[in-house]
Amino acid sequence: MTMTSRDRVWAPTVQSPDQQAWEGAVGHFEGFDVAGFWDDSAYALEEYVEEAPPSRELIASLEDELGGYRLPASYLALMSAHNGGVPTRVHFPMTEPTSWADGHFEITGIRGVGRTRPQSLGGEFGSRFWIDVWEYPDIGVYFADTPSAGHDMLALDYRACGRHGEPTVVHVDQEDHFAVTLVAENFEAFVTGLVDGSVYDTSEQDRLAALATVRDGSFSPRPSLR
Repeated sequence: MTMTSRDRVWAPTVQSPDQQAWEGAVGHFEGFDVAGFWDDSAYALEEYVEEAPPSRELIASLEDELGGYRLPASYLALMSAHNGGVPTRVHFPMTEPTSWADGHFEITGIRGVGRTRPQSLGGEFGSRFWIDVWEYPDIGVYFADTPSAGHDMLALDYRACGRHGEPTVVHVDQEDHFAVTLVAENFEAFVTGLVDGSVYDTSEQDRLAALATVRDGSFSPRPSLR
């Protein structure tokens, strides 16, 4: 029997928890710092992180529950090493503006493959919640949220590839009549494209600009007291 890339995700456990099943994820995230990708805060562990990697049976049942969409092999590879959570890098650069900002947006977390955490794909606030309750368009799987508390989401978009194909990653803006904007060609490109928030931290530039204004700016004359 020929082994597919999907089968290779499920390799035997290796040396450390951070590497669990990772060496079996052939063809995905090669050279990527998996151990340094996640921020296991108390919030992340309570809301996002499933306690175990997903089994084949769980994957199959969730895919059916989510509408028959087959999760990308790269998604399963990442979840086999760490099943959901909050990344250390949560900003993604954009070439066109969204409701979040002109040149980027921020995510809160990535949903794990499971049902035991509120933010997992099959959890209380999983993918179907946004489609059934918030009336987001049924274009695929909503796998990541933002600090907007539901007013914009990240989805795996299967419209062009079909339910068993390789989906793109899109930003869906509830505030703009559910406008859909392409983010990345696939899930792996999205994950590896996330950057640290310091890239967009302008506080130091703002401080220097304020000092320059004080130093070089002209001020109105003091009013006469007469």
